[in-house]
Amino acid sequence: MVDPLQAFSRLNEREQRIVGFGAAAAVVLLILAVFIPLQRNVSAGAQRIERKRADLAWLQSVAPELNGLAVSAPAPLHESLVALVDRTAREAGLGKSLVGSQPSGNGGLNTRFEQVSFDQLASWLSQLNERYGISAQSATIDAAGMPGIVNASLVLHAR
Repeated sequence: MVDPLQAFSRLNEREQRIVGFGAAAAVVLLILAVFIPLQRNVSAGAQRIERKRADLAWLQSVAPELNGLAVSAPAPLHESLVALVDRTAREAGLGKSLVGSQPSGNGGLNTRFEQVSFDQLASWLSQLNERYGISAQSATIDAAGMPGIVNASLVLHAR
């Protein structure tokens, strides 16, 4: 095996300069291609850790407040799902659009709305969920001609 220093010393002066410049260029390339991006990533990681620590400190400071808040569960239903859906739909102004509701075999309720405002329907569904724990298990909503007016088939379930 040939010693690199002996091989370098055997080269003439011009070749030694070329090898020297090549080695210097290789070192510069190594620094630019490896060490600088590595340093950037390390700095970004350190900043990310500091942000996470600040977030954790804030969360720990508000945790006692959050623990004091009571989570309100929906009240248990005191009327049948059919009666509740019918009553709340009428209260929300959807009574004329509610064209049918039938209990399904799995404890749900199939409901059908025609020519109903999508915004009113979405608001009503949100209220059902928040106040009574009733959610839509499935929904089929089709445009009904005018903008914002839809026909909808919903399968509702109480939690």
